[in-house]
Amino acid sequence: MQHNVPVNGIDLQVTEQGTGPLVVLCHGWPELAYSWRHQIPALAAAGYRCVAPDMRGFGRSDAPADAGAYTLLHTVGDMVALVAVLGETQAVIVGHDWGAPVAWTAAMLRPDIFRAVVAMSVPHRARGPVAPLEALRAIGIETFYWQYFQTPGVAEAELERDVAATMRRILFSGSGDAPPGRTLELLLPKGGGFLDLTLEPETLPAWLTAADLETMEGEYRRTGFRGGLNYYRNLDRNWELLAPWQGAKIRQPALFIAGTRDVVIASPNGQHSLTDMPNHVTDLRRTLLIEGAGHWIQQERPAEVNSALVEFLNGLNT
Repeated sequence: MQHNVPVNGIDLQVTEQGTGPLVVLCHGWPELAYSWRHQIPALAAAGYRCVAPDMRGFGRSDAPADAGAYTLLHTVGDMVALVAVLGETQAVIVGHDWGAPVAWTAAMLRPDIFRAVVAMSVPHRARGPVAPLEALRAIGIETFYWQYFQTPGVAEAELERDVAATMRRILFSGSGDAPPGRTLELLLPKGGGFLDLTLEPETLPAWLTAADLETMEGEYRRTGFRGGLNYYRNLDRNWELLAPWQGAKIRQPALFIAGTRDVVIASPNGQHSLTDMPNHVTDLRRTLLIEGAGHWIQQERPAEVNSALVEFLNGLNT
């Protein structure tokens, strides 16, 4: 069932199925609630009330015009309000890609509401000593994709020129199906664009059907990419806003899932984040790395992801 709910001054469209303890699924970029199409029925069948919103700025949810309206405090506020408007007092929060920082931050800020947390692809990282974009400049990096996404209109123009090709190339190139050594890179060639980092697939991978692609492409053709890009435009602002929680730990039960070919964790920085995460997530019950899978883990390997999710959720209730 899809329906709109008013939260935090905006409307979110949510996909809902099942009854039982509430599980909220937060997608990333460039994704939609549709990215959880394999998890929603599986969790419902396992006895959970599963709710997946199109996050603010995506799909059928509202997209505020102000880029400053996409901070982690806004998105966590959306999830807090969503739990309340659904008539619940607690939930397990699950996030992938940009949804992972939303889930981690929600767990850190509101442990009274979010009784457990699952993150996919993006480990929890402790707040650093300087803002993220400043840190990149300090080590001489000028072409990281975060930096390319900062100027409004630049990435939008590139990504919206051919939305079907954009979605096809990003989803394939970030997946475990990309050729060895050619998974999505994150440093742009000087003067180049984000899609220069991607490959055009000869055929769609088995986990991505033409109908799936058409669904996602259709929404992005209608909305454009600005809403999701605005999340990146708040990287430094998030760092500033979260200063009061410097050194705070996440103490709820936690699960982390990623693919071994996910560029986010395959880098030295990603490996460090995995190693360091238990120092800040004190009840990290499992880190599941799925061999050969890429960044779109819940779409690429739904059976393994669903099994791990249900096992973790059931363990909370015993």
